Amino acid sequence: MGRRRDADRVVEQVDTGQAELVPDPDRPGSWTLLLDAAPQSHVDLADPTHLEFEYVRRLAAALDLIAPAGAPLRVLHLGGGALTLPRYVTATRPGSTQRVSEVDGALVELVRRALPWPTDPRLRVRVADARATLTASRDASYDVVVADVFAGARTPAHLTSVEYAAEVARVLRPDGWYLANVADGPPLRHARAQVATVRSVLPRACLIGDAAVLRGRRYGNLVLVAGRVDPPVPELTRRAAGDWFPGRVLAGEELDRFAGGAGVVHDAEATASTPPPPGIFSVRR
Repeated sequence: MGRRRDADRVVEQVDTGQAELVPDPDRPGSWTLLLDAAPQSHVDLADPTHLEFEYVRRLAAALDLIAPAGAPLRVLHLGGGALTLPRYVTATRPGSTQRVSEVDGALVELVRRALPWPTDPRLRVRVADARATLTASRDASYDVVVADVFAGARTPAHLTSVEYAAEVARVLRPDGWYLANVADGPPLRHARAQVATVRSVLPRACLIGDAAVLRGRRYGNLVLVAGRVDPPVPELTRRAAGDWFPGRVLAGEELDRFAGGAGVVHDAEATASTPPPPGIFSVRR
């Protein structure tokens, strides 16, 4: 059973660790989901277009720009958390068809109970492994695949390989997009390898992030946008520069240099993403 701390804080054991739902003192009706003390999601139940985490705003910017404003999309979300981006897509692109694959069934039930999402027959949440969901999906069945999957604070190894990326490419329509949250820190070996791996099957790409993270000075989240046609780099650059925490976009030769020398990762040698440094989540973000 869950229990409450500090009045409204909810703490509950789920399948992948200890989940906490922490009310946002600055925004009534807003909550942060943590798993084993690592922030996973922030949702504003009254305003699903308010996005607190900067990397989520970058994912949302890509979702805004890859198709005409308001046009419905078919989206597969790998990793559910508190459903921040599915709620955002429902609000900004009515009529979109969305499937969410979340491996932690107990977490899904906690979010359903404590932070219920609006009833929408086009939004389906299923308890399943992300790669198994891809394998079971039809060819060219999605406009967008969004990957934000973490076991604790690390992306599982089987979601970092070229075999996985090839499955993503298979389920995307020819002009579809892969959007991925890539967490890494100095010397960015994981991020560089992920860029090289994904571009081997979806070659047109850009990378969005804080300048200090992109330069390998600190740990953080990078957003990879990849497809078979050129991404909207000028528009993404403007959005990143105008964010509360301004970011940069690497594309073309800059992205080539970023990934230079990194090899393509195969299932046989795949490893989970770089763990965050100790204490990075000890203060509220």
